[in-house]
Amino acid sequence: MALSNKGRKDNNFPGTCVSPEGRFIHGVHRPCFNIANLRQKDFIEALGRLPDNTEIFNSVNFPATDVKEENGDVIYEIPNPFPFRGVTYINSRWADKNKILPENIKIKRREAFSFKSSVEKWLKKSKLSPGNIKELFGVLPRPILIAVAESSTDPSELTALAEMVCTFLYDNGASNPKGILFKKRDNGETIPDINDHMLYEIIANNQHLPDDYKNAMVLVPGIQGTSEIVGDFHDNAENSHVFEYLRRNSYIPWGHFAANMANNSIRYNIKDLLLKDMEGLRRLYYQRTYLRLAEQLGIENRQSSQGRKAALSDSKLEELRLRIIEKLSRNPEKLKFNRSLWGWNYGFGYSHSDYNLHASHQQIHQQYAMIPKYAVNGDDKSCINQIPSYSSGDLVEKFVDEYRHKTGKGFFENYLAAINHNSRIDKDPSMESSLTVFEDGNVILFVPKAQTSQFELQLMPKKKCGNVLEADIEMRRSLDRAILISIKSLDSLGARMVTSIEISKRFDLHHGHDQNMIYFFLPKLPMAPGALSEAHLRWINGHYPEDFAHAAGSAAGNLIL
Repeated sequence: MALSNKGRKDNNFPGTCVSPEGRFIHGVHRPCFNIANLRQKDFIEALGRLPDNTEIFNSVNFPATDVKEENGDVIYEIPNPFPFRGVTYINSRWADKNKILPENIKIKRREAFSFKSSVEKWLKKSKLSPGNIKELFGVLPRPILIAVAESSTDPSELTALAEMVCTFLYDNGASNPKGILFKKRDNGETIPDINDHMLYEIIANNQHLPDDYKNAMVLVPGIQGTSEIVGDFHDNAENSHVFEYLRRNSYIPWGHFAANMANNSIRYNIKDLLLKDMEGLRRLYYQRTYLRLAEQLGIENRQSSQGRKAALSDSKLEELRLRIIEKLSRNPEKLKFNRSLWGWNYGFGYSHSDYNLHASHQQIHQQYAMIPKYAVNGDDKSCINQIPSYSSGDLVEKFVDEYRHKTGKGFFENYLAAINHNSRIDKDPSMESSLTVFEDGNVILFVPKAQTSQFELQLMPKKKCGNVLEADIEMRRSLDRAILISIKSLDSLGARMVTSIEISKRFDLHHGHDQNMIYFFLPKLPMAPGALSEAHLRWINGHYPEDFAHAAGSAAGNLIL
């Protein structure tokens, strides 16, 4: 297995792809893993059918047992020459296809078009009336169709567009689609019969498309592929249901998980997101992280009578967390995956110029994974030569240690003190001076003094809590609530696309270490797509942080959760 620690030689690894010998180096991940199936029920239903009326079901998405991946895609991990600028991951499967025809690796040029001539063409062949919108759409250039699909708020218009890119199936006499037409590839694989995949995704991600069409196009389990559902959260009282999908061969080495709102709890707009929804999305993250840590430490989780591992109650989850902490304190070296990764892209945006502005699907979803300690150096299958895997939390750890060495103080302790004793940059005593947006006894949501996005917010615990393993029940509840408040307040200020990330410390770093977990909420702004200054990590802002804290705090104060 590629993650053996035996005889490793990483002591002199400089954190860059440029070795001390003046050579490029890289890491290799050869994923193989077992995933506990925590799903409590099956939700088998038909996705559509083939032209010969053979029905296509989503059974593959609901495995009866645990999931085993024995030969996942090989992922190459290449540290940036400058460690503080991150790392590059290459999926060998994708790269192998492109190396056959490298001339296809390019950005597609814009196609020339004239909207006027397109409309003239339509007017010549059709009588002008409101009822022939489909005919008009049939002659419009693709950039216009993309703009309409992304921006329209007219459900009938979006339905007409949807019917152009795929064939919907209806029960006799029904007006709501029950599935879409599939087709068979030469290899026998059945796939949805879609004639324009990108336009299909744009339409399906528009919140104004009727829910029945959203469900048939992207929401019903199985319509987007064969990813197994290995966990779920269900609260009947509040109609809150979340699925946990396993993404085996992802851009993240060793795979990741996606917690998506289920198709019977459709949430496209952050205004519709309940506190119970957020708790469910996060609950799956906590549960999966604790179970994977327990597995590494040899802590057993009891098996249910159905042959699957049972989902954990609040008390059982907390009991497991404490058992992990106790055993980890005695055997920290047992962890081969010692860091977590969590993030959320809220919102969807695609421009008529074929630029994907935000890579979200279903709007309300979160992704998470475990990060291994090491990657094999190059193609060394002996597992002796290894390099540490990249994690942004490691950069914080290094900085926190340096800060204490130079100052004799803990960074996060001082950061919290600075927030609490903030004074305005412009020193105007008549204006708000607070950076705080929301706080309770456990956490504080605030505007960072130096924002990297003009609408950036940050969230961190007010007490020592370096990762989700160190977060007890009350801390987890506070984090869940504050995350929801942050996104809702940003949305109310007009943010349409927000990237959220958690940066935390290693699970095998001792409990007393200074590093605290911290969350960053980074909206994308229409007039600030990123250019020369951002490439130099020079962030441009147009307001004082205290004034934005006032605006965000006012928005948060108006929320009803």
